Amino acid sequence: MEYHGIVGSAGIVIGKVYHYERYTFDMAGASAGTPEEELIAYERAIAAAKTELEALNAHFHALGDEEKVAIFAAHLEILIDETMDEETRDAIRSGVSAAESIQAVYDNYISVFEGLEDPLIRERASDMRDVSSRLLRCLAGVPEQNLSVLPGPVIVAADDLVPSDTASLDRENVLGIITALGGVTSHSAIIARSYELPALLGVGDAVHQLAEGQEIILDAEAGAFLTEFTEADRIHYEKKRKKFLERARKTKLFLDREPVTPDGQRILIEMNIASSEPQNLEKARYSDGVGLFRSEFLYLGRRTLPTEEEQLQIYRKVLMTFGKRPVILRTMDIGGDKQLECLDLPKEDNPFLGNRALRLCFTHPDVFRTQLRAALRASVYGNLWIMFPMVGSMDDIRKAKSFVMEVQEELRSEGIAFREDVKIGIMIEIPSIAMLADMAAEEVDFASIGTNDLTQYCTAVDRGNPEIASYYQTFHPALFRLIGYVIREFSKRGKPVGVCGEMGGNPFSAAVLIGLGMSRLSMNASSIADIKELVCSLSTDKAREIANTVCALSTADEVQAYLKNQLGSLIS
Repeated sequence: MEYHGIVGSAGIVIGKVYHYERYTFDMAGASAGTPEEELIAYERAIAAAKTELEALNAHFHALGDEEKVAIFAAHLEILIDETMDEETRDAIRSGVSAAESIQAVYDNYISVFEGLEDPLIRERASDMRDVSSRLLRCLAGVPEQNLSVLPGPVIVAADDLVPSDTASLDRENVLGIITALGGVTSHSAIIARSYELPALLGVGDAVHQLAEGQEIILDAEAGAFLTEFTEADRIHYEKKRKKFLERARKTKLFLDREPVTPDGQRILIEMNIASSEPQNLEKARYSDGVGLFRSEFLYLGRRTLPTEEEQLQIYRKVLMTFGKRPVILRTMDIGGDKQLECLDLPKEDNPFLGNRALRLCFTHPDVFRTQLRAALRASVYGNLWIMFPMVGSMDDIRKAKSFVMEVQEELRSEGIAFREDVKIGIMIEIPSIAMLADMAAEEVDFASIGTNDLTQYCTAVDRGNPEIASYYQTFHPALFRLIGYVIREFSKRGKPVGVCGEMGGNPFSAAVLIGLGMSRLSMNASSIADIKELVCSLSTDKAREIANTVCALSTADEVQAYLKNQLGSLIS
């Protein structure tokens, strides 16, 4: 049998299955004392969990593993979060047991983040689930379990893996990872990539079809695993594995390379980030800046709006990390799939066509002004560019700019410093503004194409609806035609235009974008090496030839088949 999932970390391996089950707190068997006794138990659990996290942090700091230092530092911040702590204590004082209070408070925040479409922000739910599990285990007085002791070389199969599971992972004996849950930005994926372990995630119930000790082939390049195979299959996959390892070794060499095409065209490679946490910034040195800083993480999972000072500190941290390189801050993109506790937003029947992003900012001008004040104040610490999402008209642009000018005047009158040369731009993700690119380019300093939403609105597909997933076609030739028009109109006026959607990190679509004249590509950090390799291998003449052909094709399937044929030797 062959089962499929999401590639969290590419690679190929043959090995035996080892099922790993995390500790589960027995809520039914938990006894409750008086509120005073439960508060004492809760405080002991907090102290124990804090000690464990501090020890893990120190351990990985000594090893120089800054990625894991960042993960457990974030867990510590969650553990001592004042709002969550006070909510838990209030529940205990009301007569609810410590265990039930912890679970209720954390489950509430987890549900908020799990309901989001943005994978980078959604994965914060995994952090909270991990901290909650740790806290409940400490409450029960149970020692930590992990993957430090394994029976031999194995492929670990589990419902999910969180940092606590893998903190002491036996790297000598873990060949690969298969999980029922998770995606490309999950901690399972992050850890697997950092250890260079093949990982197939989100396989669902298929993980339970695996027998303990069963030999399988894990092809986390094609996104599948095989439970039945012949000797000929084994030989085939062993050869495929050798080829993959050699290519991976060569690709790594491009991380430090300057992305210049063979005929001398410099392509800017920027990062998409979703927070100021260190794991989001660790590959800053390999990029030309931040093409998309998702600011909405500041507003999610909390009952009060972030203050101006809170935002200032976070924006400053990111700007100082990147120095003179641009940091494109997207103002809050709330609404649609991103609901807030700190704002009373009415439920909408069609939220992706509703009051979201810039429209919501206009509805809540005080919230908008607070963010703009914090951003402009932070601008003195780096090279800030401000970008407005969900712009649909020229009126939207002019209204948003008027807010910026009003805030600038406020700051001047208060004697507060800010950079006068902050660039103002828009995201192009609604077809109406894309078709007015010639006019928009006269009004703004730059633009960035959000290909995720642009695809959604161009093809009239709810990208979160699995029933019509096949209609969401990122390689639709009409989409490339529209992007090409936007690039031409902004380029005519000497205005920078980039792409910050998923297309920028896909080598096949990136090749077309370069051919259309795109010179700025922003992506998740994990795609930087692959895109740099593409850039260094593809001449602009060849890219233009590819783009012209793609725009002349009639279907997404034709486009993909053509790109595989043309780029197969460059992209494996």
